[in-house]
Amino acid sequence: MSNAARGRQDSAALFVLSAVCLALITIISVWKLKKFKYRLINEAGGAMFYGVFLGLAIRYLWMDREEHSENMGSICSCHGLNDTPHVIMVSISSHEHCYRLIEKKGQRCSHLPSPHTAMLDPQILFDLFLPPIIFFGAYTLNQRRFVENLGSIVTYAFLGTMISSLCIGALVYGFTRLMVLLRRAADGEFSLTDCLLFGAIMSATDPVSVLGLLSDLRVDSDLHTLLFGESVLNDAVAIVLTHAITSYDQMETGNVFQTPAFFRSVGFFVGVLIGSFLLGFIFTVITALFTKLTRLHESPLLETSIFFLLSWSSFLSAEACGLSGIVAVLFCGLSQAKYTNLNLSHEGSTRTKQLFEVLNFLGEIFIFGYMGYIWFTFRHHAFRALFISGAFLSIFISRACNIYPLSFLINLGRTKKISRNFQHFMVFAGLRGAVSFSLAVRDTSTEARRTILTTTLLLIGFTVWVLGAAADPLLGHLNLRVEEETDGNLQDVSSEVDTERQDTSQSLWHRLDHRYLKPLLTHCGPPLTDSLPQWCGRFAGVFCGHQKQEDEEQPFETEPENFDINLEKSDLPSTQSSDSGSEQREDLLEGDLGLGTGAAHVIEE
Repeated sequence: MSNAARGRQDSAALFVLSAVCLALITIISVWKLKKFKYRLINEAGGAMFYGVFLGLAIRYLWMDREEHSENMGSICSCHGLNDTPHVIMVSISSHEHCYRLIEKKGQRCSHLPSPHTAMLDPQILFDLFLPPIIFFGAYTLNQRRFVENLGSIVTYAFLGTMISSLCIGALVYGFTRLMVLLRRAADGEFSLTDCLLFGAIMSATDPVSVLGLLSDLRVDSDLHTLLFGESVLNDAVAIVLTHAITSYDQMETGNVFQTPAFFRSVGFFVGVLIGSFLLGFIFTVITALFTKLTRLHESPLLETSIFFLLSWSSFLSAEACGLSGIVAVLFCGLSQAKYTNLNLSHEGSTRTKQLFEVLNFLGEIFIFGYMGYIWFTFRHHAFRALFISGAFLSIFISRACNIYPLSFLINLGRTKKISRNFQHFMVFAGLRGAVSFSLAVRDTSTEARRTILTTTLLLIGFTVWVLGAAADPLLGHLNLRVEEETDGNLQDVSSEVDTERQDTSQSLWHRLDHRYLKPLLTHCGPPLTDSLPQWCGRFAGVFCGHQKQEDEEQPFETEPENFDINLEKSDLPSTQSSDSGSEQREDLLEGDLGLGTGAAHVIEE
């Protein structure tokens, strides 16, 4: 092996070893803190904290700043620096540590010593860890509570994200105009499109941060569902909205609003969103039919492997098709929990959940650690005091403009009202994280985009460290803590199911799901031979499988229109344990279009 190849290999191994050590230190530290019931920091905050120290050590211990300044200047003159940073070149030696932004992989910098060059592509980090993080968040949503609050969650996630994005963009644009008046920025340096892009980036609340915040705090289960459900779904909206704004900006309309370009961007937004949802569901159908029509459950290892690979393929296929991989894997996770999980064996279901839980945990540590790492190692941060101040102010104002008005409208249709204290905590708990960072780091081609990246990192650190630490005292102040032991995760709430509650609203979707989708994709529900016309008998017979059992068909014959939780559980295959994945096997109760008007305890003000 040549010296150059050995040098690159050593540098890469050193970087990976540093990342593994960071993860180990984070895990041990947070474990010890939890052991002493210290709740002011979670895994995300700890990883980011240690990442900052790692970046600080690398910058000041492995870098000769004077020589680096002479070679690079304030910005490297290499071709492609001012393009999107598809590859971050990390040069580690006794004399030099620098970032070089290269337009294409394989492009070389003339004065970069190749024997000590290691390549780190942040997109690889996101492709490896973001899909499991998003999938796990969607997969572990409690299905019953999610549907009970579906109307509220969708309102916050879609309409609320739009409101937040516009508010942040408008407020930050006002601060950029103030910067121009005070001669802190050149006129035209920050366009309205840049500000709206920043608004879309910062409107994405992070499910990892929110789940990490709530997992150790005993909060009301409905507050848990609203916050976690919103954070999972609004990522999809923020990602597609960011892509739509970027596509509008690439049409080179200048600072003049053009109606055709606007409607093309809106069409792009709707098309990418719908296409990504459909692609995610297609992979769920493939996985569900594969696990239903084969004896894969006899080998839990193969069962888990097939489930994992097909779920990840939804992300990769969407990215290859020009759609949003995160949106696809999000909807894939939601639908896999509803359908495919019913076909898995007890051991396969447990292994699958644990696999994604581990990947989610490690992904959280590595991504947040990387955020802290680049605070000191990224050489081209742009600190604009007025822009940063406006951004900090705008995230609170936009969150308030999102939660309070929408909660008022939602409460008009809810029997179980969202109390004021709930709303106060929801405004406070809008933490930012991995998704916002992944959107901001994609383009640092201009001074405005580098300012967006720097501000995004500061806001993520503030929300994770400061707001995350203040959440526990705030819960006590607002009297929202639940005294009895509650479920830390949304998947362990099967004991809370009120089996005496009957579903009184038979919506069109409910009937479609119960009579066609569940029997087609799982072993649950009435036989397709009873639901489909006679001329579809051959087709129905293929997908009935071993569903025709007298003890399973009887409930549908006596009560064809009633669909409750006991019925759902009675339809599970005999090969599955009754307590396996019970959260996904609960029936999705309907109620006032998901606004939560079903009979339940009243939330105290």
